[in-house]
This record gives sequence, structure tokens and C-alpha cells, in this order.
Amino acid sequence: MNQLNQQTSDEVVEVINPGGAGSVVLVCEHASPFIPPEFNNLGLDADALNSHAAWDPGALAVARIMATELDAVLVASRVSRLVYDCNRPPEAAGAMPAQSEIFAIPGNADVSLAERTDRTASYYKPFRAAVAKAISARPDGTLVTIHSFTPVYHGKRRDVEIGILHDSDTRLADAMLESAAEHSVHNVQRNAPYGPEDGVTHTLKEHGLRNMRPNVMIEVRNDLLLDQQSQQQIALELSGWVAAAVAQLEKATSCSD
Repeated sequence: MNQLNQQTSDEVVEVINPGGAGSVVLVCEHASPFIPPEFNNLGLDADALNSHAAWDPGALAVARIMATELDAVLVASRVSRLVYDCNRPPEAAGAMPAQSEIFAIPGNADVSLAERTDRTASYYKPFRAAVAKAISARPDGTLVTIHSFTPVYHGKRRDVEIGILHDSDTRLADAMLESAAEHSVHNVQRNAPYGPEDGVTHTLKEHGLRNMRPNVMIEVRNDLLLDQQSQQQIALELSGWVAAAVAQLEKATSCSD
């Protein structure tokens, strides 16, 4: 069996290629639109359930290909971010959002403290534990999270095609942006379409900064991920940037020792 097909999973988190020999830990917080039946679709219609509000279309497909290319472990949520957004801490309103862009989320309009506690225990804590385990198993590991974003947000077209996001540790992002400037035909921008001020770097802070690991969040506009061929092309491009950036950081570290 191909190593990538060896995976462990339960109802809320999936660990793909757990024995990956590479130093990169891939994370996909918004991999699935699945809402457990007991939530009654959070009161949403089909348009909302299939939209970017419920998940990051194409992100998991890209992350899976990158896991193959980088021989990386991949940790992915199996539950919609509308049930619990694993890229938000429990105290954040956005962990169980009552509004996501143009979509009101009726099932999150009046979540009690008890229900917040239950969702945190059921969905966030297992995910956080799986990421922490993957990071701790790789003492020299690098954290890379994979996301996609909608081309039109609140009626405004976004020109950025690929975003390289970081919090206070810019090392990996700087190196990746160098590779992108040299090789990419895409519109690649730093901390776009979101940045730390938007509260999107929780995973980077929780598992990267806290453990002093190089870290970066990658955002790809989802109209670039509409089919397998485009997903493959983007994934190979991103894998090349990550591999080059990791090698650059490792070289810099060895030269300073």
C-alpha cells in the first residue's frame, strides 16, 4: 500500500500519511463541509451548505497532493468550520460564527455556553491534539496550513490569487515569496486577502510560534482549483516553494551553528 493511503481517522479529524518522513506538517482546518445530522444543517439552505462559508473548496485536494510531493503528514478537519472553525480559539466569536460573509447561520445565532463547551471538546480539542502530536514527532518540523478563498467577497472582486500569510515569524513566508517572485505567473501577495489582524493565524500561533517552528499559511483563490488538473498544478507549484523555502532556512541554520 502506498504510504499516503495509510491513514488514521475518527469522526472529526483525519491524519493522512502519519509516517511521512518529511519535516513539513501540513494542516487543513477547513477541509470538509460536513455538518453532523444532529445540527440540522444549522438551519442553512443548499446554497450556503455548498458555499465557501461551509469549507474551503479545493484546499484538501491540494493538501493531499502536497503531502505526496513533500512526504508530509497532513492533519485535516472532517467537520465544517460552521460547526467549529479549527483555526479559531474557543473564546473567539468566529469559532462558531453566527454570520459568514453574506450568510447568516441560524444554528449559531444563540449558542449557549454549555453548547460552546461541548463543541470545543468534540471538534476542536481532538483536532488540536492531532496537530500537536504531528508537530512534536518532528523536532525540526515546519508548519504549513492550506486554505482557499472566494474570488468575490461582499461583492468585491479580489485580484490576489495566492496569499502567503504569516504572523510575527516571517522566515518561511519571506523565503516562499522569494521563490514566487522568481518563478510564479500568479498574483502572489503577502498577508492577503487576510492577515493577522483578521484573526486567521491561530493555528500558526498555537502550533508554530509556541513551538518556535517556522510556519506559514497559504491561501489559494478557489477559482484556480476547479478541477483535478488545476489542483495538481497549484499543488506542485506550492510544494516547490515550500521545499525551496525549507531548504533555505535549513542552510541558514547550519551556517549559523
